[in-house]
Amino acid sequence: MIGIYNYTVIITYLSVVSAGTGMFFATQHNLKAAIFFMMFSGLCDMLDGPISRTKKDRTETERKFGIQIDSLSDCISFGVQPAVLYYFITKTLMPENRGIQVAAFILGVALMLAAVIRLAFFNVSEEDRQKAEGEKLRSYYRGLPVTNVTWILPLFFLCGFFLKGLAFNVVMLFSEGLTAFLFLLDFKMPKVHGKKLIPVGIGGALVFIGVYLVQL
Repeated sequence: MIGIYNYTVIITYLSVVSAGTGMFFATQHNLKAAIFFMMFSGLCDMLDGPISRTKKDRTETERKFGIQIDSLSDCISFGVQPAVLYYFITKTLMPENRGIQVAAFILGVALMLAAVIRLAFFNVSEEDRQKAEGEKLRSYYRGLPVTNVTWILPLFFLCGFFLKGLAFNVVMLFSEGLTAFLFLLDFKMPKVHGKKLIPVGIGGALVFIGVYLVQL
């Protein structure tokens, strides 16, 4: 069979499966389940790097495949999936407001395009970096990594505790546009890895608990 199927990439494939499941739940207007699966995709992405680096005898083909499959997975999980979710948030909560749905569609396209451009740029720059530095961990990213949408969307969703209707949807769409902009803005963002990921995981769990408690 074409492809690589060892343990270093299985969790990346699982991220895509989770994204597809999340998009299905979004179309069924089950927003909280959709957010759960998007955040689960983020967890998979957080773990795939450390897991892949445990294989010390990776071939050059496996290394290059890992870079490509990770970016392709990220495009679906953190480009397409959140765009779909943002759209169905507006469609579920304001089914009669065509204007807000059109805005969600336009911003969703912008988010997907920004994610694709960022990931293509990352592929090129990461290939060059690894040639110069080997597999040494990078200390910072340029711009906002696409995986950050998995906490930005749920965090803004918590606004549902005190905002309803049009105000809530406007805030959500603002977060979508801001995320797309930050994907492409050239600034240095420190990379979190190792034990520093533990509080990130705990924070994500607390945010999802908050999402579950939001009544919309």
